[in-house]
Amino acid sequence: MKSFFKKFFALLIATSLTSAGHAAAKITKIASPDGNLVVNLYTGKGQLAWSVQRQDRSVYLEDGISLTVGNQTLDDKNAPKSIKVRKVSQTIKPVVPLKFSTIQDDYTEATIDYGTYQVLLRVMNNAVAHRFVTKFKGEVEVKNEKFTIHPVEGFTAHIQVCSSFNTSHEEAYQHKSIEEWKKDAYLATSPALLSAADDTQLLIGESDLDDYPHLFLTYKDGITSTFPKYPVEWEPWGDRGEKITKEGDFIAKTQGTRAFPWRFVVVTDSKGIIEQTVPVQLARRSVLTDTSWIKPGKFSWEWWNGAAPFGPDVDFKAGCNFETYKYFADFAAKYGIEYILLDEGWAKSTRDPFQGNDELRLPELIKYCNAKGVKIVLWLPWLTALNHLDTLFKTYAEWGIPAVKIDFMDHADQWMVNFYKKVTAEAAKYHIMIDWHGAFTPAGLEYEYPNLMSYEGVRGLEQMGSCRPENTTYIPFIRNAVGAADFTPGGMNNMQPQQYHASRPNSGAMGTRAFQMALYVVLESSIQMLADNPTRYYQNDDCTRYIASVPTTWDETRALAADAGKYVIVAKRKGNKWFIGGICNGEEERTFNLKLDFLSDGQHRLTAYKDGLNAGYQAMHYNKVQQSVNRNSTVEVKMVKNGGWAAVIE
Repeated sequence: MKSFFKKFFALLIATSLTSAGHAAAKITKIASPDGNLVVNLYTGKGQLAWSVQRQDRSVYLEDGISLTVGNQTLDDKNAPKSIKVRKVSQTIKPVVPLKFSTIQDDYTEATIDYGTYQVLLRVMNNAVAHRFVTKFKGEVEVKNEKFTIHPVEGFTAHIQVCSSFNTSHEEAYQHKSIEEWKKDAYLATSPALLSAADDTQLLIGESDLDDYPHLFLTYKDGITSTFPKYPVEWEPWGDRGEKITKEGDFIAKTQGTRAFPWRFVVVTDSKGIIEQTVPVQLARRSVLTDTSWIKPGKFSWEWWNGAAPFGPDVDFKAGCNFETYKYFADFAAKYGIEYILLDEGWAKSTRDPFQGNDELRLPELIKYCNAKGVKIVLWLPWLTALNHLDTLFKTYAEWGIPAVKIDFMDHADQWMVNFYKKVTAEAAKYHIMIDWHGAFTPAGLEYEYPNLMSYEGVRGLEQMGSCRPENTTYIPFIRNAVGAADFTPGGMNNMQPQQYHASRPNSGAMGTRAFQMALYVVLESSIQMLADNPTRYYQNDDCTRYIASVPTTWDETRALAADAGKYVIVAKRKGNKWFIGGICNGEEERTFNLKLDFLSDGQHRLTAYKDGLNAGYQAMHYNKVQQSVNRNSTVEVKMVKNGGWAAVIE
C-alpha cells in the first residue's frame, strides 16, 4: 500500500490525476469554503489517503492512517460504508482571545463511515484536519495511532529534536532537510513547521487533546506520528520529577466511544501562520459558565533577575523576604502591573505548599499587596500540587491567591495529560488560574478551561545565553502558532550575541532593546512576565511604561511583514489602540515600509521605539520617536541585526 501511494503521489504531481495507475481508488474532491485548498480523498478497499493542493499546487499526501484498539487495527482494509460531506459556518468568541475576539470558523467536512468507527476529514480555508471517532463499548486500550505526511520536494523541517519523550519542550529549533530527517529519524516534538522556498508553510500539530498522550513526530516512510507509552509504575525522583519504572504496551486506556484528538496541517504562507486560528477552531468550547474572574495581565517576576534590587532606595538585605517582595509590589503598583510571582524559595520546603519561609511573612505580604492593588502568585513543583490537591486550591482561595505557576512535569503521556486537566479543573472550582511551566505545548485544554492562562514549553529568556534571536524569531511561526507561550521577556540589559556575557543577578538578554520591547506584541500569552529587576525598569522608565501598557489579549491581529524564522512585524488592536511589534534575526539589517491602511479614519499619534544607530554593537541603544499618522501613511521601519521595532498608535 505504501509503495502504491508513493508512486501515486509522484503521478499526481506530474499528471494532476490523469494517470490510470490509481483508477481503483474512489476519489472524492473536497474544497475549502473559499476554494483555496482542495483535498482529493482516496478511498476503497486498501486505500485511505488524501492529497492536498493549495492554489492548484500539490503540497503533500497523507496516508498510513490507522488507530489500533486492542487487537483490532482501524485502517483501510475495508472500503467505507458511506462518505457524507457537509459545510459549516459559525463564529467563535474565545474567553481569552490571543489573536481575535471573534473568529470566523468556516469549513467543509467529510465523514468517512466504517460502521464501528469514523474518520472525520475537515478542510478549512487554511488547514486540513482529521480525527477518529469510535463507537466501542466500555473501556479500550489504544495500542497506537498512525498517520504519515509526505510533503512534495523542497521543504525544510524546523523541529525541536528531543532525545526521548521525557522533555520540557525547551530545545532549540533545528533546521533539517526532509532527507536529513529521514536519514537520522529524529524524534521531534509537535508542533513542527515545514517551509518551502515559495513561502508555502506547513504547520503540523494537534488540538482537542483529552485523555490521550501528546503527539510527537518522527520519520519512518514519511513524517510519522509517535506517542509515549502509558506509565504503569513510576516513583518520585526528588521533589519535582518522577522515574517511570514500567510502561504498558499501549499508549492510552480510554472510553471506547469517543472522539480522538484532531491532527492538523495548516497550509498557508508566513503571514498566514501568524494570523491563523486553527487550534482554537478545533478545540472544545469553555465548560466554565462564569469566567468573569479570569483576569489576564502582567507579572513582575524575580527569578530571572535574582531577586536583587540595587537602586538608591534599597536599604534592606535583598532575598526571598518581606522587604524584597514589598519592593516588587511597589514597583508593580506604580506601573499598573497586576501580579507579582513568588518563585522557588518562598516556601520553607518545596514539598509543603502551605508554609512560607519565616522571612517572607506571607500573610502580611498578601495584605500589603492587596492594599496596593497587586495580587500574589505562587510557584509549585507538580508533585507538590499532586500530593496536596485535595486542599491546595481551597486554601489558596482563602488566602486570596488568584493564580499558581506549576513546574517540571516534563512528560506528555496520557497520565500526565490527564493530570493537567484534573489540576486545571480543580483550580477552576476555586477561581484560580494556572501557568504551566516545564510543560508540553498547548493542545486545546486552555479553551475548555480558560483559567489555563499559559504554558512554557518554549526556549525562553530563562535560558540566558541559550535564548538566541535566531531561535526566538521562529517562535511566532511554530510554538506560539498553536497557543500561549510564557517566554518571560523584558530584559533591559541587552547585548548582541557576539558581546553576550551575563548571569544572575545581572542577567542579560540577547537582541536589542527594541527587540525585547517588541516581544510583548509579537509573542502571545495572556500573562506576560516582566523578567528583569525593578531597579532596571525604574532606570528605563520610558521603556517600562510602554511594556506595561501592552495588552495581553487582543481584538484583532494583522501580519504586516513575515518570513518564517527571519523576521515578523505584526499589528494588534485592543479597543481603539493599535500596537506594532517587529523582530528580526541576525542575518542582515532590514528595512520595511509599512502601510497603515488598517487604521480608522482621522489623525492618530504614533509613538515608536526603534533601534539606535549603534544598536548593532551597543544593543541598548534605542530612539523614541513620535509622529502624526493616518490610514494613508507609510512608516519606515529599520531593524539592525537581531533588532526590533515597537510602537503604539492611538
